[in-house]
Amino acid sequence: MGSRRSVSLLAVALALALAWAAAAMADDDHARARAAREAGLIVSLQAILDRVQADFIGSPVEVELEEDEGPWIYKVKLLTPAGAIVKLEYDARDGRLLRVKGRGAEAARRQRQD
Repeated sequence: MGSRRSVSLLAVALALALAWAAAAMADDDHARARAAREAGLIVSLQAILDRVQADFIGSPVEVELEEDEGPWIYKVKLLTPAGAIVKLEYDARDGRLLRVKGRGAEAARRQRQD
């Protein structure tokens, strides 16, 4: 019985340590993103959302800012009026659309009035 309780306490302690480490890493990511924005290295989230609304019909349901050994990328999941999810990637440095994936992506793209 004593060893079972020790294992349970160890499991709880390990889970708490992992949760704390994940939270600390997330805080570090937020600080790096904020510093990049303040230094003018990336455009604001609002600028990206404005660009999404100008380029596509639908509602953003998730946005991530990532920098995985390369340039900063905004990844946006867009819910189209048809109920499809379209994945968009924008270069965070200048707001340029890099990639569009998903069914219904072309139907969700706004027609340009040049």
